[in-house]
Amino acid sequence: MLEVDAAKDWMQEMGPWLTYVNLYFQGEPLLHPKLEGLLEACQTHGLYSSTSTNAHHLTPSRCDALIEAGLSRLIISIDGLTQATYASYRIGGQLKKVLEGTRTMVEAKRKRGKGPHLVWQFLVVGPNEHEVPEVLQEARAQGVDEVVIKTAQLDDPQDGHPLLTTQPQHRRYDRDPMSGQWRLRNPLDDSCWRMWQGSVLTWDGRVVPCCFDKDAHHVMGRLGNKSMRDIWHGPAYHQFRQTLFADRAGIDMCTNCSEGSHVYA
Repeated sequence: MLEVDAAKDWMQEMGPWLTYVNLYFQGEPLLHPKLEGLLEACQTHGLYSSTSTNAHHLTPSRCDALIEAGLSRLIISIDGLTQATYASYRIGGQLKKVLEGTRTMVEAKRKRGKGPHLVWQFLVVGPNEHEVPEVLQEARAQGVDEVVIKTAQLDDPQDGHPLLTTQPQHRRYDRDPMSGQWRLRNPLDDSCWRMWQGSVLTWDGRVVPCCFDKDAHHVMGRLGNKSMRDIWHGPAYHQFRQTLFADRAGIDMCTNCSEGSHVYA
């Protein structure tokens, strides 16, 4: 679990260059008992802060605390408008809790006259793609500020895959007319703006190039052992960038990367 004091130290070092902090990577951020402390650290440095949640833990007191801590943007994953479609992707989740959490945050914002920009993120998959028009209407009814319709990353797209959509605009993949295989709609050019836009820090201070390195296979260094400046300009980062610019397709985590493909429908 990311400790607040460590995050404060890192922000103190990087404050002059930081503008935007995403306080999420893998897992559910609202399970962190000191998330508000992390947000307050962001607020101290004037940073735009964002987090993403399944909304199952958005109680009235938690919503008030998030607002008071200065959260700038709250993304709520709502991947279905019926329990059946929602649970087809969010295994074990409860749609009613998502809707309750949304209403709780909307009400908390109304009472306080401030609060995070509230986003519904709808991940389009086979079982729910017919609900895309409805989610826009429901978001307006709920008082949500923005709806993001996002295509899904599939590890093994193929005919009959339960999450593969029928509409091309709702997926990242096309069938190769020669081989018949499903392939990512991405030219995988040997370039990537993410190499200069930011990094991902794991809970224990490891620095990895981007959010597609989900298991931290490409560690550029560790904060606490080195400064971010030294890591950013260090040999590991330099070598990784050179490899990416020469053969991006040869890096495992890049082969299903959304950069350059159809992510938002």
